[in-house]
Amino acid sequence: MDYAIVANFSRWLICLALFAVSTAIVAQTPSPLQEWQYSCGLILARMFEPDLPEFHVISGVGSAIQPVYDGSRAYRARGGPVIDVQFKDIAFISTGDGIGYNVVHKRGLQLGVSIAYDLGRKERDDYTNLTGMGDKRASAVPKLFGAWAVSQRFPLVIRGDIRHLLRAGGGSIADLGAYFPLPGSSSRLAMFLGPSITVANRRYLQDMYGVTNQESASSRHVPYSIKHGGIEATGLGFSATWTLSRHYLVNANAAVNYLGHLATDSPLVERASGHVVALSFDYIW
Repeated sequence: MDYAIVANFSRWLICLALFAVSTAIVAQTPSPLQEWQYSCGLILARMFEPDLPEFHVISGVGSAIQPVYDGSRAYRARGGPVIDVQFKDIAFISTGDGIGYNVVHKRGLQLGVSIAYDLGRKERDDYTNLTGMGDKRASAVPKLFGAWAVSQRFPLVIRGDIRHLLRAGGGSIADLGAYFPLPGSSSRLAMFLGPSITVANRRYLQDMYGVTNQESASSRHVPYSIKHGGIEATGLGFSATWTLSRHYLVNANAAVNYLGHLATDSPLVERASGHVVALSFDYIW
């Protein structure tokens, strides 16, 4: 990558840091978007311009269209507030990433902890397919995460995390993803694209996709037991932030996920792929 392109990256990544915003989708597990989409660009902005304002506060409203649950044929729209408060690259509170602290926050490297939440799953979300399966209770979700930006000349970001659902039977899940700024980005439009893979332990997969004998007796589904952990899903995400003015911006996210065979073999899964589109209109204070 030549120095002219690097200079262009620098200008629009600095702008992105000033207008970076969380998504309208709350910090939930399983994540309807790729995990990197909740904080994309921030680590790059700090790499290119370490002397950014200490605080930035953004609020707004947004909505998303996503599957009722992973593997569902039915979709639903969900709306709500957008809140994103960042203190340097040390601490944050946001609807996208939860409440967190970056234990390590060096230039191009972040390691931290956060607490998000899982909204659970209710039978009434999809009576056609979930009747007799019981509700999955909402749960706090502690998370360990890390991100590494390769260099200014090659601004690829690799991000990973491990999460654990605290509800009974919840299990653990981990993501590994990467993203890169796209050509065509500018000081007013920042775009990112990247893949991810999600793995989970047996307890998590059984909780989300398994069918016990008792659940089989009260539903129309045959029993299904998962004996080991593995790949839960692979996916691809796209994020864009368009700055309308000094205070107003539009944030758009889209993602597609493909469930692994341990999930798709479940009688609960109607579709192996799922698509998500989220849009928010935001104000920077």
